[in-house]
Amino acid sequence: MAPTPRITPHAAFDSLPLVDIHGLFSSVEAERLTAADALGAAASQAGFLYVTGHGVDPHIIQRLKQRTVEYFAQSTEQKMQDYIGLSSNHSGYVPEGEEQFVEGSIDHKEAFDVGFDYRRLGGQRPMLGANRWPTLPGFKDDIKAYYDAVFNLSLTLFRGFALALGLPEDAISQRVNNPPSQLRLIHYPFSPDAPVDRPGIGAHTDYECFTILLPTAPGLEVMNGAGQWIDVPLVDGAFVINIGDMMEVLSNGTYVATAHRVRKVGQERYAFPMFCACDYDTVIEPIAQLVDPATPSRYGPVVCGDHLYAQTLQTFRYLKQRLAAGELRLPDGAKGLSSFGRVAVAEEV
Repeated sequence: MAPTPRITPHAAFDSLPLVDIHGLFSSVEAERLTAADALGAAASQAGFLYVTGHGVDPHIIQRLKQRTVEYFAQSTEQKMQDYIGLSSNHSGYVPEGEEQFVEGSIDHKEAFDVGFDYRRLGGQRPMLGANRWPTLPGFKDDIKAYYDAVFNLSLTLFRGFALALGLPEDAISQRVNNPPSQLRLIHYPFSPDAPVDRPGIGAHTDYECFTILLPTAPGLEVMNGAGQWIDVPLVDGAFVINIGDMMEVLSNGTYVATAHRVRKVGQERYAFPMFCACDYDTVIEPIAQLVDPATPSRYGPVVCGDHLYAQTLQTFRYLKQRLAAGELRLPDGAKGLSSFGRVAVAEEV
């Protein structure tokens, strides 16, 4: 019998809460506070939510989808010219089978990973540098336009999450200037002959502060507070937001990272998660104002970039091979995969 997942503060929700965040853009403080309270309540109770009123131009979204379809329609030989293992900052094409969250289980998807596109001569790191852009016409311009739009949205959400915690609006966003935030363009091919339990992506929590997800088809499942897998259907015009490891730590457990997975898809599916992080050298630990004798610190400190790098080293085949060969090493104090939040130990596939 599979072990029972550990209990978290999440509610036994059967659908994701929906929050209209347009108030976060208001010049009126009371309106920002009202929207922030709704955002924080949803993050605390479910760790996953839909947001509308986000202000991202639909035309930018449409061009993102168009370029992504064009890119993945290319031959494997062409796409492998952009292989992520050729990059210095973990950007580029990710072939099927490259990524593995659960030992012995392969994720059936391909992806293209885009970073902050940090082009300064100093300060480059394993997860921060210049992107590898493919030669496909229009790809760089349209994908970067979407990246910039959701990056700006992330700053608004950082301010909203801070307000909901009773903190100054810039308590977290001031640490977000040149972050290793990553946009993934993910393609889940449809195979009618695949086993029903074949995963698109195995159960996991996200490493960063939170994720802004745009999916094109169903397939995502989230684990609720009762240990049940809940479907996440599409909501027109909405992004899906989920709490990641680092926001759980910063909030001292007020927001909890939630396990999720993609099951066998019933149609061809694309997904665009933007993983939103703090600057590379930011020490991720509970914010001082959230720690007192009644609510002591529940977490030890981790360095943002080191944590992301450690998790990535343990997930991607090309990095695991270099790690095993002694070419790379885990950062000091590196944590294992899914060290925070709800670790989905039951029904993993």
